Amino acid sequence: MSHPKPRPLTLSARGPLRGTLTVPGDKSISHRSLMFSALAVGESRIEGLLEGEDVLATAAAMRAMGATIERGDDGVWRVHGVGVGGLLQPEAALDMGNSGTSTRLLMGLVASHPITATFTGDASLSSRPMGRVIEPLSKMGAEITASPGGRLPLMVRGINPAVPIEYTLPVASAQVKSAVLLAGLNTPGITRVIEPVPTRDHSERMLRGFGAELTVEEGPSGKIISITGEAELKPQHLIVPGDPSSAGFWMVAASIVPGSEIVIRNVCMNPTRTGLIAALKLMGADITKEGAREVGGEDVADLRVRHAPLRAIEVPPDLAPSMIDEYPILFVAAAFAQGRTVARGAHELRVKESDRIATMRTALEAAGVATEEYEDGLAIQGSGGALLPGNAQVASRLDHRIAMSMAIAALGAQGPITIDDVAPVATSYPDFFQTLEALGQ
Repeated sequence: MSHPKPRPLTLSARGPLRGTLTVPGDKSISHRSLMFSALAVGESRIEGLLEGEDVLATAAAMRAMGATIERGDDGVWRVHGVGVGGLLQPEAALDMGNSGTSTRLLMGLVASHPITATFTGDASLSSRPMGRVIEPLSKMGAEITASPGGRLPLMVRGINPAVPIEYTLPVASAQVKSAVLLAGLNTPGITRVIEPVPTRDHSERMLRGFGAELTVEEGPSGKIISITGEAELKPQHLIVPGDPSSAGFWMVAASIVPGSEIVIRNVCMNPTRTGLIAALKLMGADITKEGAREVGGEDVADLRVRHAPLRAIEVPPDLAPSMIDEYPILFVAAAFAQGRTVARGAHELRVKESDRIATMRTALEAAGVATEEYEDGLAIQGSGGALLPGNAQVASRLDHRIAMSMAIAALGAQGPITIDDVAPVATSYPDFFQTLEALGQ
């Protein structure tokens, strides 16, 4: 997939943000909704699916392997699945665009089917290592040929029957866990993943909802997740809640712009995803949960956020797995806090769409923020609520979260901030800038 032409954008401070908004459907849940529906026999219906480029890459890949996937005029997606074990040989390479989640989870699916699939991606995705998924899938019998450094393009030659394994995650990664569980779906016997540090559990919740035999228990080394193979998944009607990672941008925006008050509707409150809310509340943010409810097995609520002065904290490292994607916007909140915030324990940021530690340090320093870089995070000297100097040119490094985070930073900058390329925002939040305009009216 060739990257679209760069789209630079200049933003500057504006008045209070006010209004009610909904954020796009949760990206993690959207990916899994399509994959699991494609493995069920019969028609599943999905409402609220995130229609960003990453999720559309998953839809295209599942179509290429035999599923029928269509979006109705009513916005509801209908998926006719092929059944576990029924994936077909794709005729061409699977283009994953910028989506690491699609790549790693689909590698797991292919690993236990008697098919061969080649995975390609854009320049950003092709720079990201896949070794952590290659290792367990190879133990199950899949043959994986990758580019140097365990990168894309790579080819997965699946095996059937695959070998069930017991695998302890060496790093906290929901993607690696999910890849092994998905390979286990079509593997005779019981496949186990041991998770020393909890990570987002959307796969476990949704697989159970589709009828897979999956258990979670506490063991001496952490959670033991067991899946019984040769599963039969039943079609479902799914409602995808709002993405807490996308909501994070507006939580920070309302917190740092004086006079702001917003309500974000229908946000996923899965406890493995609410680390940013916990961190912002420690900093003094005014975030209230309203109308808590359960939708499709996930906790959901509306969030009311009002401007509040933020204070620096040492971010508890144990929050890292539940907010790994939100660190860039947390760094922006820290830039406006009173005092020096230290956020560590996030090694994983080095291998995201960009090296998010180095990229955010460079961007914030360009905007006039003093930072100190560690191997696993940043220390940030806050402005105490004062406007940042701004007058900066920053590079997004083809990373949607960097682009959106620096757009929010610009709302509290004295001089304009120009982001070299905001086109990658379409991978996860196509309406981000329209929402920003509407809240600022």
